Amino acid sequence: MKISEIKELLCAEILCGEEMIDSEVNYGFGSDLMSDVLAYVKGRTVLLTGLTNTQVIRTAEMADLNAIIFVRGKKPEQDLISLAMENNIVLMLTKDTMYTASGKLYCKGLQGIQIEC
Repeated sequence: MKISEIKELLCAEILCGEEMIDSEVNYGFGSDLMSDVLAYVKGRTVLLTGLTNTQVIRTAEMADLNAIIFVRGKKPEQDLISLAMENNIVLMLTKDTMYTASGKLYCKGLQGIQIEC
């Protein structure tokens, strides 16, 4: 799914990385636990989170994520946005809850990360 499609679907505001919105993502992952992101996520994934600290960007950088969506209307500070710009990470903001945003993306065909039982 293209990031531009995600933007439209979630009525999201682009905070940075607009020049990369034609990039593709293969998976979606929602979490506020960055340890889960590091444990389960592999590149070309969009992260949905309510956390707005710089650790989110550092985690995205290590997990090779290309997009982050802040849910519940949470807007990060400029230092986080600047760090995302330096790392070529698209940042978006949606008013949807994590559950609603995840459901919308899943219904339109974006797969979640499969975790074995």
